[in-house]
Amino acid sequence: MFFWRKKNNNARQEQEEAEDRIIHNPNEPDLEPPLEYEAQIDPEFEKHELNETETEVIDELEEIPCAKNPPQQSKKADEMGGGWLSRLTGGLSKSSNKIGGGLGNLFSKRKPDEQTLAQLEDLLIEADLGPGTANRLVESLRVRKFDKENATHEVQLALAEEIAMILKNTAKELSVEKVGNGPRTILICGVNGVGKTTTIGKLAYQFHYRQHKKVMMAAGDTFRAAAIEQLQIWADRTKCPLVSSEIGSDSAALAYNAYEKALADNMDILMIDTAGRLHNKANLMAELEKISRVLKKKDDSIPHEVILVLDATTGQNAISQVETFSSIVKLTGLVVTKLDGSAKGGVVVALADKFNLPVFAVGVGEDIEDLQPFHPEEFARTLVGLPA
Repeated sequence: MFFWRKKNNNARQEQEEAEDRIIHNPNEPDLEPPLEYEAQIDPEFEKHELNETETEVIDELEEIPCAKNPPQQSKKADEMGGGWLSRLTGGLSKSSNKIGGGLGNLFSKRKPDEQTLAQLEDLLIEADLGPGTANRLVESLRVRKFDKENATHEVQLALAEEIAMILKNTAKELSVEKVGNGPRTILICGVNGVGKTTTIGKLAYQFHYRQHKKVMMAAGDTFRAAAIEQLQIWADRTKCPLVSSEIGSDSAALAYNAYEKALADNMDILMIDTAGRLHNKANLMAELEKISRVLKKKDDSIPHEVILVLDATTGQNAISQVETFSSIVKLTGLVVTKLDGSAKGGVVVALADKFNLPVFAVGVGEDIEDLQPFHPEEFARTLVGLPA
């Protein structure tokens, strides 16, 4: 066995030597070792490729054709946040279809008379403008003259004009300027489920990114872990600091500590979330009053703004909410959300007519840009089915 292996090894070695003689012929010259040399750059290449002039660079650029007159955003649209008018129209579509479609059915073939005006009043009440506001608007139409051939459009214009008059005092911009050396402190309140936390997040986004303000948020709803977690998500999304505490802790103490923190960190704005509370529960409402009272220990003007968030889908129930909250804290303005999910957009008009409180913003969608400052004329025209 040993000799057989040796014989096989000798045969394999002889085969490898034969293959090597084929690959490396003994008559071929020996390979020379590689020479090291310094690379030389051609002067013309260096001039035109490595040191191109500005003119040469521009000449080599590929030209891409574009429209001679690219669309430009109007100044008005820019001031209102880009496509706000289209979002407003889409968001109010349920309300505008109800009112605009109803007007078409009433006045497409006849001028306003006692019968059609009574039906119009019912239509406005159904759209949640409220009995008092609906009656006031109808009375304003009685003294006007309308063309039978174009009655629907003329009634729309007249209604939009009258509604805009009711709303004119509500268009007040929410101030974002500091008060003295301290932050402008905004207390956000409302009943369960109206969108307080989401409103805080969207306002923080606008204040921080659009107006370049330093914003801090405080999770004053210490009763629900989900509320704190939701506000933390908004804080991370908007890159704004959040002050929070343990579940069940004193919300008034948290609000006070948040103000101290915002003052020390030189914040411009402090927004304080509060627990969603039923407006007909006296003990829960008393907790809100305590937050306001504790903040006033720092300065009697604090909180500088107390904003009540209302859900448009609740309709006339929003009236009683404003009445109850106003009896506990001094409301400085309203935010009306979820107008896109309801045919009750007319409640904004009813609120303005009854309370004359500023409407700082309205929400017409879920996107972060869908909470925008309130514009009475555009809102009034859209509500009755006219293009804004």
